[in-house]
Amino acid sequence: MNDKRTISAIRYKDEAVINEVIKKYSKLLWSVSGAVLSGIGSVQDVEECVADTFIYLWEHPDKYNPERGKLKTWLSIIARTQAINRCREITKRDTVPLEDIGFIDHLGVVDDILKEEVRRTLIAAINALGEPEREILIRRYYYEQRPREIALALDMSTKQVDNRLYQTKLKLREALSD
Repeated sequence: MNDKRTISAIRYKDEAVINEVIKKYSKLLWSVSGAVLSGIGSVQDVEECVADTFIYLWEHPDKYNPERGKLKTWLSIIARTQAINRCREITKRDTVPLEDIGFIDHLGVVDDILKEEVRRTLIAAINALGEPEREILIRRYYYEQRPREIALALDMSTKQVDNRLYQTKLKLREALSD
């Protein structure tokens, strides 16, 4: 069945056709959503993004334009958008207290070497950072996200994220050396 017929059948709420679409594209949409949510979301988050994509198709088949591309591509874009939105939700609700000692351990500094006074200085320096530098630092070293993932989540270029990370680390080194 071609894309036009598939969409036409879904417009008439043909459950057999939507089930075929789900079987045909689930793995693809799972990999698209999983790539975006990698290191951030859980398996349940990926499942919800894929399910939300199919629900969107079921509720809005008229939004698909076969002249602009294939159904497969359109569904992939919707799944990616769902996953990006989920990333934003997760990062908003999962704020990390900067006093969390585990956060400092993720910076790569060995706990035995780092004295309490240096910890306080580092926490103060991190608290003094502006946004988005602090969020980029937390995403990179606490959540272990790659610069490309951070750039996607914050709507920045990867180069901007790399530059901000570099500048932020210089500021932190300066604060610790004083």
